[in-house]
Amino acid sequence: MNPRPKDDNSKKVDSSAVSSSETFEIIDEEGRVIGLASRQACHGNPFLLHRVVHILVLNEEGQILLQKRAPDKDIQPNKWDTSVGGHLQLGEDYDGAAERELREELGIETRSLLFLHEYLWRTAVESERVRTYLCQHDGPFHPDPREIPELRFWPIEKIRQHLGEGIFTPNFEEEFARYFRWKGRKSYA
Repeated sequence: MNPRPKDDNSKKVDSSAVSSSETFEIIDEEGRVIGLASRQACHGNPFLLHRVVHILVLNEEGQILLQKRAPDKDIQPNKWDTSVGGHLQLGEDYDGAAERELREELGIETRSLLFLHEYLWRTAVESERVRTYLCQHDGPFHPDPREIPELRFWPIEKIRQHLGEGIFTPNFEEEFARYFRWKGRKSYA
């Protein structure tokens, strides 16, 4: 996991910086909402901890669906990333956000989401509390090409071959490792 920033001024939320277009709830280490901030502020200040959901979509063959991030994304453009990911809207819970993001990003409806894990993800530019789910779906998918220019299933071995080469987001590489730790702990009776 990425180290925690040394100075913690996360409780100092500048409400004047909140944009009307995309506002995130800022939370403390325990997940309690303590303020609001704009997307731009959250993606430029690692002290503004906010909530996101990730969903790993696997097909019947066990391949993982990855999306290529659009070139105009403010974080990790043009890299392959988790099947689905998004920020919680104001007042939204994690489960609701996961279902909404599946609809918005892939055009699918499902209530068959399995909770995998939750963790803090910290980088030099942002901090997120990530809750990850697993979903089995073979498509068809209907992504918005402006948001997701490319979408495809990757065999596990092909992902392993390319880890550390810079084609995946660092967060996806962390998700991939966590998924296999979870899978190793799960008992298949």
